Amino acid sequence: PVLDTEDAWVSVEGPVSIVELALEQKRIHYPLVEHQFVLCTILYAIMRLSLKDVKPLSLFDSKGKNAFFKDLTSIQLLPSGDMDPNVLSLRQQFLLKVVSAAVQTLCSSQKDREVSEEEYFPFEKGKNWPTLAADLAQYLQISEDLVRRHYVCELYSYGMDHLGEE
Repeated sequence: PVLDTEDAWVSVEGPVSIVELALEQKRIHYPLVEHQFVLCTILYAIMRLSLKDVKPLSLFDSKGKNAFFKDLTSIQLLPSGDMDPNVLSLRQQFLLKVVSAAVQTLCSSQKDREVSEEEYFPFEKGKNWPTLAADLAQYLQISEDLVRRHYVCELYSYGMDHLGEE
């Protein structure tokens, strides 16, 4: 970008402006940032929903694991379209665990005290974990329909038929 400056500012001495410093920074590789975001979302889901026996790095192949430890400005080989069926199976199991844990948490809290989801997760207003799992399914190359069907089955199994019908 072209920065227009007034003549009075050209002769000013002192440290470099923050705008000039920002423009000198290397450009980040956005797919690598997106890859990091997926890992952060997975870790947050594991922590928030108290999922046990989940190894987050097992949800990625060797290229994906190596990309986590690289500079965000570097161009890295990210996982391609062809994935190992074992990794896909682990990813599918993880997403289904997220949906099950979210529905179980919500239903048990509502049965105990008639508490809404916003009150149970006060810092996460508007965060719908099953929808988040369906969004993650796109990144993890798992069918969204599979996650949504599991969500409906979980709702019916916990007696929340009115939500399952929706």
